[in-house]
Amino acid sequence: MADQRLHGLDLARLLAFVGMVIVNFKIVMGVPYDASGALVLATSLLEGRAAATFVVLAGLGLGLASLRSDHSQTVSVTLKRVVFLLVVGLLNSLIFEADILHYYAFYFLFGVFCLGLSSRMLVAAAALLNLAFVAMILTLNYDAEWNWTDLSYQGFWTPVGFVKNLFFNGWHPVVPWLSFFLVGVIISRLDLYSSKIRNRLIYFGVIGSIVASLSSGLLVRLLAGDPEAAILFTTEPIPPMPLYMLAGIAEAVAVIGLCLHLGDWIGRKGWLKFLAPAGRQTLTLYIAHIVIGMGLLIVLDLVGDQTIGTALTAALVFSLMAIVYAYVWSRFFKRGPLESLMRKIAG
Repeated sequence: MADQRLHGLDLARLLAFVGMVIVNFKIVMGVPYDASGALVLATSLLEGRAAATFVVLAGLGLGLASLRSDHSQTVSVTLKRVVFLLVVGLLNSLIFEADILHYYAFYFLFGVFCLGLSSRMLVAAAALLNLAFVAMILTLNYDAEWNWTDLSYQGFWTPVGFVKNLFFNGWHPVVPWLSFFLVGVIISRLDLYSSKIRNRLIYFGVIGSIVASLSSGLLVRLLAGDPEAAILFTTEPIPPMPLYMLAGIAEAVAVIGLCLHLGDWIGRKGWLKFLAPAGRQTLTLYIAHIVIGMGLLIVLDLVGDQTIGTALTAALVFSLMAIVYAYVWSRFFKRGPLESLMRKIAG
């Protein structure tokens, strides 16, 4: 049963990875933001959600790891991995400004010191992070460093710009994105072997997503005459307002509950051995989709002014290639290349 649960989480990581590839390829390939159609609508639903699911899963993974080892060892290993992720993420930022790994480093940094808090305190901390972000957006200029035409951020490599990007107006700012990580820690304390708990995760996720979407739609419509007030109630990932955070948490929780069930079913069918390896190598695959995947897009002259159909096809083809690669690699090695390097360096 423990093996099946692990594979269910691997499946969730794989789905989150595929979602991130679709979103990032869509951005890099220049699909117009004003494009319409069913594919545009479907892929737009992944924006900010796939990454949020990844962060929830990261918190879940740290929470589970802390249950298997003593606290001091968990802190020691995590701090070493924080440094590793920060270095890799900053190097990746040189070629892909929307890198998430350097944010991950700080989620783990703050998250590991929250492991000793009760679940109730973690919920309170998540709520305070969202209130803090609302206060920040009401008092600071969120748009100041952004050029929204080409999605570039001025001053990222300066001390002040880096800190502002990291905590406030970057792609995945610690305030309030650390909330996703803390929710993952809370989930790690549940009895994930239980079908009842898995069902509750799905129910909560579906209901929470519906509530967030309906509330946002109603409030934005009521405040249509005041755009500055209306933006406080959007479910768009930029800026990450409370209803977006609720929607992201709810959808991540639903995906995790569903994948825990699917992991059992797919495992009985014998298909997990082909899918699970990719879920265990998401660090390697994340870098690969930028260095190799986007590199191929440049070589094939597919960067800029592409249709949603072309972007989606490219993302799915790359994802399929990643699954095949991960399966073949797993036949010879226990971990992916970057996962092995991180373990060798950081434990």
